[in-house]
Amino acid sequence: MSNNDIQRTVTVRIQRFNPDVDKKPHMQDYQVKMWPGMTILDALHEIKTHQDGSVTYRRSCRHGICGSCAMHINGRNTLACKTPIINEVQKNDTVTIGPLPYLPVIKDMVVDRTSFWEQYLRVKPWLLPPNDIPEKEFRMSQEEVDALHDAEACIMCGACYSSCAVIGLNKKYLGPHALLKAFLRVLDPRDTAPAERLEIVSQADGVARCHTIFNCIDACPKGLNPTQAIETLRKLAQKRQKYEEARRERQKHLNEPIPS
Repeated sequence: MSNNDIQRTVTVRIQRFNPDVDKKPHMQDYQVKMWPGMTILDALHEIKTHQDGSVTYRRSCRHGICGSCAMHINGRNTLACKTPIINEVQKNDTVTIGPLPYLPVIKDMVVDRTSFWEQYLRVKPWLLPPNDIPEKEFRMSQEEVDALHDAEACIMCGACYSSCAVIGLNKKYLGPHALLKAFLRVLDPRDTAPAERLEIVSQADGVARCHTIFNCIDACPKGLNPTQAIETLRKLAQKRQKYEEARRERQKHLNEPIPS
């Protein structure tokens, strides 16, 4: 940030909506003086603390881990805590902030994520381990770890879900977030139900509904690739019985050292 930027006042345009008093959403402008390192979340905090305590949004960790502050900022879904305001106001001294799309608005930037969590639970995202638990740890090869493509790094922020055009048309679609978690479990050599999971994602509102538009990739603040995960699930679903047989054979050797 240059010396000129330090003295710069920018307009933060926020979509406001309180269902108790408003018939429809409206935009409201606030003036904020930037300081070095200020993020969008910092600007919102400045507004709420010193200008308008009624401005409502979610936040928690402030470090891009909890996913609470996912919002629609200048036309894209991202985390407010990881977005420097200077990057968003370069052209017209204005940044526009609203709630995540395709989800009912509770108030301002706070949305009702009930459908998001319902679809997540449909894929049974928890690990279903084998009965034979090793004394120390499950063994995984580096190739098996690499095949997960960091899917475990998903923070469930909802940015991919609310950027998906299919979700906008069909709330029954599992969505990229749930399918990414299904992918994580299906490829995890410790999990005992890959065929069951592949059966779930093969249903009418599963992998077949993905239009491969890649919005979910663009929106993910962790740089993950839900589209690739969905494509992998599509292929594995066609041979899920053989895949489960191979999984059972692999689990016979989870206690053994991985060959170097």
